[in-house]
Order: sequence, then C-alpha cells, then structure tokens
Amino acid sequence: MRLGIRSACFGVLVAACGSSGSGSNNNAGSDAGSDGTGSSSSGSGSSGSSGSGSSSGSGSSSGASSSSSGSSGGSGSSSGSHTDGGATCTGPGYVVTGSIFQATEPWNTAVDADPVASQSGTIISWLSANGGWGNGNVFQIDTSITVLCADSTTPMTTYVNSGCGPDCDTNYTTFPVPAGGAVEGETGYACNGGGDCHMLVVDVSRNWLWEMYGAFNPPDATAFNSVGGPIIWDLTHAYSPTLRGDGCTSSDAGGFPVAAMLFSADEVAAGHIDHAVRFILPNARIEDGDVYIHPATHTGVAGMTTTRPNAPPYGVRMRLKSTFDASALSAGAKVVAKALQKYGMFLSDGGNIALTATNDQFTTAKWSGLLGNTDLAAIQVTDFDVVDMGSLITTGDTCTLDGYRVP
Repeated sequence: MRLGIRSACFGVLVAACGSSGSGSNNNAGSDAGSDGTGSSSSGSGSSGSSGSGSSSGSGSSSGASSSSSGSSGGSGSSSGSHTDGGATCTGPGYVVTGSIFQATEPWNTAVDADPVASQSGTIISWLSANGGWGNGNVFQIDTSITVLCADSTTPMTTYVNSGCGPDCDTNYTTFPVPAGGAVEGETGYACNGGGDCHMLVVDVSRNWLWEMYGAFNPPDATAFNSVGGPIIWDLTHAYSPTLRGDGCTSSDAGGFPVAAMLFSADEVAAGHIDHAVRFILPNARIEDGDVYIHPATHTGVAGMTTTRPNAPPYGVRMRLKSTFDASALSAGAKVVAKALQKYGMFLSDGGNIALTATNDQFTTAKWSGLLGNTDLAAIQVTDFDVVDMGSLITTGDTCTLDGYRVP
C-alpha cells in the first residue's frame, strides 16, 4: 500500500454476484497482484424504496455547505440546473438517462470507427491464454454500486479522513449525504458487509460528482469515516488526458470516475447506453511495472519490474467486434453488447467480476426480468479488439497534480 490509503488504491470490486439485482460486493485483488476471492455480501437488491432523499427542482448550491463555495473554475458549475447530461433527480437515487458528464470525455465518445491498436492481437491472445475474465473466465455483471443524488437541500456532513493524501480532495471537509441513501453493497449507509462501500453522489446543484471509497466504515451509519476520498469531479469540465493528475488514483484504482461508466437498469430498459462501460480484471492479468495508458492516471498493480508486458494495462479500451453475433443474447444483453461495440469498455480496477452496473434499489426499472448477471457469459475475450492506444505512462502511483481539480 503505497498511498497510505489501501492495498489496491481504492475501489477493487470482486463480487460473487448471485441473482439479478442482488450483486454482492467484496474486495478482490491487491497491489500484490492477488486474484482474490473475497467474501460476498448480500448487496442491496431491488427494493425499489424511494426513501426521503433529495428533492429535484431548480435550487442552487448556495447554503449547501459552509465549507465549499459551490462553484468551480474552468468551465464552471451551473447553479440552478438539475439536468445533468439528460438525467433527472428524484429521491435519493440518481436516475441516469444519458451521460452523467456534460462535456466531451473519453468515456462518452464513440469509438466504433476508431482503428484497432497494433498491439491488439498480442494483448487479446495473452489475456485469453492466461485465464481471460475473472470468476472462472465468465463475463459477468456486478450490480452492487448505488448512484445517489444531492441538491441544495442535501445535508453536507463532516467525515473523518483515514489518511488519503494528495490524490483526494480533502480540502473539502464535508460530503453530501442524501437522506434514505445507501453505500455500495448495503441497503443503508452502514458498511456492514466488509465490502468496498463506494459512495457515489451526483450533486445536481453544483454539477459535481462526489465519490468516496470505504464510506461509513467501520460499520456505523452515524460515524462518517472514509478510507479514501472525497474525489470530486466537475461534470461540466472537459478533462485533459491527465484527468485529475498523472499518478493520481480516485475511487477507482485507474483514476477514473466510477459513476461515469456504470450502466443502469433504466438505460437498459430504454434500449441504449450512451457511454463506455467500466470493466475489471484480476490484478495478475493486468500489466505490471507501474505503468498505465491514458485516460487512466494510475495503476493498482505493484512492482517496478515488468513481468507481463503483453497483458492489458490499466486504461486499455476494449471494443466488442462489430462482427460479434448477438442474436442469441437476451434483449437486455443486446443493449449492453451494442454499447460495447460503440463505446467499448475501460480497464478501471482490479477484481473478479468483469462488468459493473448500478444497483436497482433506486432505479425505476429493475434488473429482474431485464438483465441477469450472467446474460453476457457467451462473450469471450477473443470477441474484443483493443482500440488504438497511446504510449505507456510510467508515473506509477506518484500523484503529480498536473490535472484539473475543483477549486
């Protein structure tokens, strides 16, 4: 553990997913490169409870917190707007109907016409020959992470930082906690199941995304402790390839915004997913040597010596081949496959369950009868190409602060 945060530099999902809509959550993999099996928790299921939550409406960021200004530099935040990339906010859950980020970002840019990387054949062959996807080489979906919504009425709550360094935005000493919400893998805020307990909150009054790893941990819904965070993203800012800074992690080991690449039951029910998808691999199947490629800004695999030069590095973008025959897939699985052909998926973290979708506790549509955790199991590593990629970055995990941070 090199950042004084945790072994895999924040969010490492491994979930031994069960039935659709349950999505268990556990910690898998570490800087040591363990595949990790973890222990499962029940997840939050598909309760459909709305809770009291945060209200929609126009609102503004003023008065939300005495510790934050409610404005951002650069392209700025849009106070009073509750329409973030086509999404609206009702109750504690954030209902996604489009890209969360409003500016053009790598994860909401289509790559269906982009060239295949010259290294694609080598990377795909290596991954296929060395175990493929995690969880017994099953292309599975984890549905344990909840995306919450906050506005100007949401309480800003002081948290206890457990030692996150320059990677985190610790100049903000409070964090929005919507009433009736939940952390990853739980039905409420107490981190009881021993999982990652990500807390992702879209702040529609500031147009910010707040993310945290290990929220309310140890398990006490009234003691707001944080293992890693906060990480704050400006949803209106067009980020450079260094995102928040080369060498800087986030609530994902690769330095990405987690919420940006989670797909929801509402998106699948609507028939389209307009962004790339978050995917993970066991650490032993990710390139080591403290390297990554943009738009990732960090690696979760320890070791300065490269022993797997042909393995996919953090930040690699894989795209489902246009020739893939999706006719045998379920209707919901076809929607995900189409997104994988158009936007692809970014290697963002280390763990066992390949794809990550949102929990359906606060969504309108539910996973049951829509998309099962193994509905994409027919898709193999060899059904993908690697999209043209840049040079390896060797910053490793030294956070350089050369990216954009909210002021």
